[in-house]
Amino acid sequence: MEKNTIRDVSAPGKRVLVRVDFNVPLDDAGKITDDRRIRESLPTLNTLLDNGAAVVAMSHLGRPKGKVVESLRLRPVGELLAALLGRPVDILPDCVGDLVSARVAALSPGGVALLENLRFHPEEEKNDPAFAMRLASLGDLYVNDAFGTAHRAHASTEGVAHYLPAVAGLLMEKEVRYLSRMLEAPDRPFVAVLGGKKVSDKIGVIRNLLGLANTVLIGGGMAYTFLRAKGYEIGASLLEAEKLDLAKELLEEAQKGGVQFLIPTDVVVADKVAEDARTRVVPANAIPEGMIGLDIGPATSAEYGHVIRSAGMVVWNGPMGVFELSPFAGGTRAVAEALTACRGTTIVGGGDSAAAIEQMGFAERIDHISTGGGASLEFMEGQQLPGISVLADK
Repeated sequence: MEKNTIRDVSAPGKRVLVRVDFNVPLDDAGKITDDRRIRESLPTLNTLLDNGAAVVAMSHLGRPKGKVVESLRLRPVGELLAALLGRPVDILPDCVGDLVSARVAALSPGGVALLENLRFHPEEEKNDPAFAMRLASLGDLYVNDAFGTAHRAHASTEGVAHYLPAVAGLLMEKEVRYLSRMLEAPDRPFVAVLGGKKVSDKIGVIRNLLGLANTVLIGGGMAYTFLRAKGYEIGASLLEAEKLDLAKELLEEAQKGGVQFLIPTDVVVADKVAEDARTRVVPANAIPEGMIGLDIGPATSAEYGHVIRSAGMVVWNGPMGVFELSPFAGGTRAVAEALTACRGTTIVGGGDSAAAIEQMGFAERIDHISTGGGASLEFMEGQQLPGISVLADK
């Protein structure tokens, strides 16, 4: 970690503006269904509070598109945060303005305030300098602990850092430490498990990992584009026809680079994507006409599991099938179980993979589960993330 963190600055008596990622899923009743991102912020917040700082937390929630959306207010988050911290949280009605400034100014050391949804203001996503200055006026020190938004150059993630001393939080430090180790000095053999719907979503990651990994395991919807690129029949499975040439190139690059690049040998198919679908297992090179490949099959799951369990380091990004439906969750579960049996370092790259491993009850047995979907993907591509680049160097 080449950036200063909260360990490198003095916090007592200061108001610390902390960008957290409280963009958590809500059900129709407005209740939080997964609080992991809030829990992951606690080490940073508690460290600052225990050191005598007043904390002003700020986050977005959902995509209100620059307008106030009542269902996306942060009150449920603030109430849960207060319970987790064991102290009151002043849940403010806005993120800027005279009332907000007055209530933040009234905070005593050990006090906590939560600003309202940043994205209620269009200036947030535009990285408007005047809006960033208004946010910065609420603190003496800025801490970015929101890895999940570090790939966005928004007012609260990049703009504020130009007006206040800016350092990383402990979650940001942990994310960068694990992902950097994967890219710079992975334990061998290094295995990358990549799934999800589209090859186009993972082009940069695959290309970067082909120069790093010993083995790449492919699953999810994007596997069918690779299968078609090899000349196989894929029935009615998902296909990115415009990416067939790219898939062929990636297969050739892997072969030239000596990387074991595995695609499914069998798949679970159905005639519809539904909980009550009738399924069967077929060879991946001969999916019947009209049938849809929706999960890797048992033979592929066993092969992938063997590779994962014997790895020195594994990174997983993207489910192996439509895991939300029980008939097509077997491959994703097999990968998750293999990760828990791996003696090496295990990293789950956020997004649907994180949701799956949480849902299946394996989260506590994984070394690191990233809180950032898009951010972890861009980091794995080798890109510089603006929310990290702008922080003070050591």
